[in-house]
Amino acid sequence: MNKIKIVETQIIKAEEQLRLAMLASDVSTLNELLAPEIIITSHLGELLTKQDDLAAHESGLIKINELKPSEQHIQLHTEVAIVSVRMQLSGSYNGRPANGDFRFTRVWAVSSSGNWHIVAAHIGMIV
Repeated sequence: MNKIKIVETQIIKAEEQLRLAMLASDVSTLNELLAPEIIITSHLGELLTKQDDLAAHESGLIKINELKPSEQHIQLHTEVAIVSVRMQLSGSYNGRPANGDFRFTRVWAVSSSGNWHIVAAHIGMIV
């Protein structure tokens, strides 16, 4: 298997690990997958930190019941991968329903320990 296919397989696995962690609000796994310096732009246009995201999952501010991917595009650039994935989401944010079709864009980079982690993320609602 060539290096590009190996990296693509790693990213696909990391994306699925992230999806499952988001569904379960698995803060420990999310902590591993999110870079300390991550920049997150929420579906409301808010700029969030890693601590904000982890706290939202831990406190129940974000509750995801279903997260079903329908499209995934991956671009590989040496030690960086850009992923765009369309997801059908049902759940709540701050006690209000947050259901719909969303597009997530994530930038994955190799950490100092050699693992893939997310350094930037953007969430947009598809209308």
